[in-house]
Amino acid sequence: MERKISWNKGQVNYLVEGEGSPVVLLHGFLENIHIWDGFIDFLKPYFKIIAVDLPGFGKTSVYSDHHSMPFMADAVKAVLDVENITKTLLIGHSMGGYVSLAFARKFPELLQGMVLFHSQADADNEEVKQNRLRTIEVVKKDHKDFIARFIPLLFAENNVERYAKEIARLRQMSFQTPQQGTIAALAGMRNREGSLELLRNIGFPVFFVVGKQDSRIPMEKILPQLALPPHAEAVILDNTGHMGFVEAPGEIFPVLRDFAVRCYNK
Repeated sequence: MERKISWNKGQVNYLVEGEGSPVVLLHGFLENIHIWDGFIDFLKPYFKIIAVDLPGFGKTSVYSDHHSMPFMADAVKAVLDVENITKTLLIGHSMGGYVSLAFARKFPELLQGMVLFHSQADADNEEVKQNRLRTIEVVKKDHKDFIARFIPLLFAENNVERYAKEIARLRQMSFQTPQQGTIAALAGMRNREGSLELLRNIGFPVFFVVGKQDSRIPMEKILPQLALPPHAEAVILDNTGHMGFVEAPGEIFPVLRDFAVRCYNK
């Protein structure tokens, strides 16, 4: 069931399914809560699932031309407050992982564990920052053309034809993202703080989902970070790019369910 709360002179949209210990899902760039539909169906017999439309995406308001990761984390916290959630497992895909790390910095006492789902903890280097600026200009010129070209790049090259229907669905979902929301997220990701030191001192388990063919966040970028948390687990998937919940759900979904059970039973 979708719900809305008033927050910061706007509205935050989210979805609640299932019962039990909470698991919060944070989508990635150009996505919304429905990117998780298959995962929610898998998890809801075991957990209470809360999926949040982050600021500028889905049915949540666009607040400005710059949505920082801590700002998005505050929107998630507002949802948890309304739902009376005092402990949760946080699962963030890509940009949602950046928001998860910002949330962990601000509200560590609320977390039982965290999953960085095709995500990582380092800040953008100067080259990537410049690329984000160029992308903002591309989005300003032709938002939908950018989305149409961007979505297939999220998949392993060998999977693009195989998942043509899913790519078409993702494009249609992403077309719903307003131009201003896209730009605000790009600006927020560009300026985000690095979280490597946070990982070194984190007080709960961290699980990394890694795709060997991920062109957006290469495996070589993530692997050194696996050694940082006191308790880290990982699944490293062949024939998988940046969209493991589409490309490898049979491998990922049971592993993450079991990780969530361990987080709550430790």
